[in-house]
Amino acid sequence: MDLHQRQQFDHLLQTATERFVARIEERHRGAEEAIAKLKAAPEGEGVWFGGFVDAIFQDFLLDNADGAAFILRSLPKRAIDGQRAALQEAATVEAALLALAKGLFGELLRRKSLEALEQHSGYQPVRVGGMP
Repeated sequence: MDLHQRQQFDHLLQTATERFVARIEERHRGAEEAIAKLKAAPEGEGVWFGGFVDAIFQDFLLDNADGAAFILRSLPKRAIDGQRAALQEAATVEAALLALAKGLFGELLRRKSLEALEQHSGYQPVRVGGMP
């Protein structure tokens, strides 16, 4: 992968992480609850992780075979074990590429989001005796 493409992927991942973390923290009023919700039910109420990944692919014009290939070229060493079911359901090559790209990008985005949320939770004010 060319360095400029690597830089574009890193920017995409950083932007997606920042957007998702801001959204989930706002919905759940802080990092602690957001972490719990994201770990317990990524597709649950107020998290909707898969929908967020779909939106990122649409927003960045990656919801096509070329966009999926860009993502997959950025993640050449990732294991695909967790993506086998999505691949089997795909009816076309483009659908298979998109399913694999979204799945792998989603796994990475979830991990990065949890890291960012854990950092944020360390900076939240501590309440002592009912005082903020």
